[in-house]
Amino acid sequence: MRVISFNCEGINNAREKGLFDWLNEQDADVICLQDIREDDYTLEQDKFQLDGYFCYAYGGYQRPDRGGVAIYTRQAPKAIISGLGFPEADETGRYLQADFDKISIASIYVPEGHDDESQNFKYRFLDNYSHHLNKQRRKRREFIMAGTWNIAHRKIDVANWREQEEMSGFQPAERGWMEGLLGDMGFHDAYREMDRESGKYSFWADDSLRNDNMGIRLDYQIITAGMRSRVLNGGIYKNQTFSKHGPVIIDYDWELSL
Repeated sequence: MRVISFNCEGINNAREKGLFDWLNEQDADVICLQDIREDDYTLEQDKFQLDGYFCYAYGGYQRPDRGGVAIYTRQAPKAIISGLGFPEADETGRYLQADFDKISIASIYVPEGHDDESQNFKYRFLDNYSHHLNKQRRKRREFIMAGTWNIAHRKIDVANWREQEEMSGFQPAERGWMEGLLGDMGFHDAYREMDRESGKYSFWADDSLRNDNMGIRLDYQIITAGMRSRVLNGGIYKNQTFSKHGPVIIDYDWELSL
């Protein structure tokens, strides 16, 4: 099973840059998109469809021009869950989950922090999401939560990390939250199961920094412990630019079924 996660920074902009042509060539089973900046109904248009895939979207209930997540899947899911039940997640559509037999795959978009107000919003999201994850851990199924987490876990995930320590995405409290997620809570970073080298980033602020590979790894596929041994291979695609983010591709030893 191949899962691709990607932050579009506007799905229409990414489509015009060739995203859908590229996706058609990737043989993915599930595609998780973030920051689509469209409402649920807009994605029903033909230009946003992929041949052979079911398409689901959640733009939230307040600002369809911001945020929003989508899932494309070859196998029809048993159920789709939109949102997490708290406003920081649901106002601008930051979580969409597809349930299959014995596994759930989610597209998640953790808020960014630009100033004190938005950073506090982000911390409220993380706090509420922690409560959700604690309940989720008790379920007898595997999970893949793929998307933009807007946190770099460790120093190897940031170029020039000393200059980034006070910036949103690499603040000590954020990194501590991620350490708890990948520590005591028992989840794992699928990408790091196969590649532990530094210099592997998924976001670059501009083309010049991308060319110099001066970036930060903000996009993850977070998995339950049972999926850890099922990670086969993957990578971060950088050969084409569809947004400031790069698609994260992970192959798993798993076959989707109802």
